[in-house]
Amino acid sequence: MRIISLLPAATEWVCALGAEAELVGRSHECDDPPSVQALPVVTQPAFAVDGDSSAIDARVQARLQHGLSLYDVDLEHLRALQPDLVLTQAQCEVCAVSLPQLETALGAWTGAPPQLFSMEPQTLKQVLGTALRLAKVLGRVEAAMQWIGEAEERLMALRGRLGLHKRSDMSAWPTVACIEWMEPLMMAGHWVPDVVEMAGGRAVLAEKGTRSRTVAWDDLRAADPDVIAVVPCGFTLEQTTRDLHFLTDRKGWGDLQAVQQGRVYLFDGNAYFNRPGPRLYRAIELLAAALRPKEMSDFVSEGWETNVLSI
Repeated sequence: MRIISLLPAATEWVCALGAEAELVGRSHECDDPPSVQALPVVTQPAFAVDGDSSAIDARVQARLQHGLSLYDVDLEHLRALQPDLVLTQAQCEVCAVSLPQLETALGAWTGAPPQLFSMEPQTLKQVLGTALRLAKVLGRVEAAMQWIGEAEERLMALRGRLGLHKRSDMSAWPTVACIEWMEPLMMAGHWVPDVVEMAGGRAVLAEKGTRSRTVAWDDLRAADPDVIAVVPCGFTLEQTTRDLHFLTDRKGWGDLQAVQQGRVYLFDGNAYFNRPGPRLYRAIELLAAALRPKEMSDFVSEGWETNVLSI
């Protein structure tokens, strides 16, 4: 099978399931595992992606308001790669090439068009369900079951170590605000509240399975979470650190208990929290280490994965 993936999470699943050799093309955002970066690229952003959070959001909103796509697909290159299967998503027109855009682009395809597979999970459970659906298309169900089984065992061991169980009193768990964008201020939805719960926290200003949403600064101040996790969509840790002034310059930032107690954590959101891929399990571990440092005292993270904001 010849596969082109236009979604980073899909690329990661293909590789996790042992089908990397079948990939013949990728999107400009597909970067993990590093070996896939040698594949031909068939998409590009249709707007300038440099600048800070505010500038990027302004460009995105301007294109959306005019009904313009955020990404360009090189159909000639895509066709030349002769894919049997193209992977995309129907979840967010901002994050990657969407299913409707791809269907329109392939409308003039002569001959038998490639099969389209769209990912659109809203919860952690649905992320795994989507991975199984993809595995069936790839003929990799056994590999998927093994991968998920091992990942779930690892998660159960982590939760056991933290003393977290289904009957645990969640009211005693720390509250967590997961910031998905800094200007405007947005809270991470979809599967992120599940990640928070699996790590032993309670997400605030967001609900499981709902879209990420813009919130007022006063709403965050009123929630006054125990922990703030900054996980901007598509941002590395370096980019997140660069744009922190959009938070720290706001009135009342220093009054938040998470700030006063040194519990503001920066994560590589692009790698771990924003994508519905296999690395969500690592996101749970990273967040657990932040929420419960005593139980996770021997946990080791790489410098590019997480950082603690010092004021």
